[in-house]
Amino acid sequence: MTIQPSREWRQRLGSSALPFVDSRIYTERDIFEDELRQIWQKSWLLVAHESELSEPLDFRTTTIAREPVAVVRGEDGVVRAFLNVCPHRGALLLREPAGNLRQSNPSGSPKRITCMFHAWQFDSKGQCLSIPRRNAGYQDRLQCTDVSLNELHCEVGYGGFVWVHLDANPVPLHEAMGGAFGALGPHLEAEPLEVFHHHKAIVRTNYKLWHETNSEFYHDYMHHFNRVTSMQQAGYHDRRYEAFPGGHATVSSMEVKYTAYEHDRVNLAEERDLSFPLLERNGWKLLDLFPGITLNLRGSALRVDTATPLSEDRVLIEFRGLGLKRDSAAERERRVRDHNTIWGPFGRNLPEDLLGVTNQTLGMRPGSEGLHVLQARREDSRIHDEVGLRHYYAEWSRRLGRSASDPYTEKARSLSAVGEELATPRAGAAE
Repeated sequence: MTIQPSREWRQRLGSSALPFVDSRIYTERDIFEDELRQIWQKSWLLVAHESELSEPLDFRTTTIAREPVAVVRGEDGVVRAFLNVCPHRGALLLREPAGNLRQSNPSGSPKRITCMFHAWQFDSKGQCLSIPRRNAGYQDRLQCTDVSLNELHCEVGYGGFVWVHLDANPVPLHEAMGGAFGALGPHLEAEPLEVFHHHKAIVRTNYKLWHETNSEFYHDYMHHFNRVTSMQQAGYHDRRYEAFPGGHATVSSMEVKYTAYEHDRVNLAEERDLSFPLLERNGWKLLDLFPGITLNLRGSALRVDTATPLSEDRVLIEFRGLGLKRDSAAERERRVRDHNTIWGPFGRNLPEDLLGVTNQTLGMRPGSEGLHVLQARREDSRIHDEVGLRHYYAEWSRRLGRSASDPYTEKARSLSAVGEELATPRAGAAE
């Protein structure tokens, strides 16, 4: 075997016809900062489900591109989103991850959002109701109507999910999604859904590496559960990716054979007749949404992953499991068990995915010359084709004005030039 210096090896791979991305897109701080500005501040993001805001004055808090955000169901039943920051001196307003404004707190009255710092109060519509000693301090120079909370664009749709956009003039949600929900949407909208599971994890990896685990199925070789219940079963290799504008993609369905999995502590041999509306028995459909959302419907349970990038090597992932709101106690127990067996914190799949992406992070170091990370499998858009990855990075490159395969020497190129290149890829470029 001839030993080649790493630079020569990378150059040889880069001059081939194999699509790749440069590993520096996962490791470098300046690229991460560009992503927050050009992608995360300019995308519709799934932040909650309406069942988590079921009562008037329920609220949830989150962060989008470092901006604190509060989502509140008003007394009028409308779900709204605001920057979770007091317009007075910039203090955080709602400090709990979730709650209800009917309960008073030491700083203020019930049914009010009260700043603990100077006791400014706002209602569930974001309107300022009270500024202590306003006349004495501000005279006629400041009115309560001048300092409402900063309301954000917020829509509820596609099965009752709550979506928020930071930009002042975003395209409508349905336009941003295009036809991406065409296959999965009917299952989500046939009946009201309800969240039965929610946990969070801060993972030591780049958010894109996590999203990639849901954008290609070639790594099913890592999952024993998926190998025996899916990969070795009829129909698995016939599943296809379908790409949509905006970097979104879907994967078609198959019947998962759960009875093929044998374990002395997990009984999957019993009948699994519980499903979702309009979904075939033990069906499996998946939808990836740019830049970091996945809806994974398998059999009786819907799993939803949402990513919140914290740094170039840290991501907060929220995992939700959903069933039908009308579930009986027995049906809900079954959905919870089915969900947690595969996707719970100690399920058969989730820990393996987490191990995979953290292992990638160990192999990619900040400040390196950059590895060439292959995305070159082509199987006519079937399940082990890496078209989902190439489609994602075409949108990534368009948004950032950088080529994912050469993010620095091409940084200054215009968005139109990058888009033209992606339409007719050069050798080795991600497409």
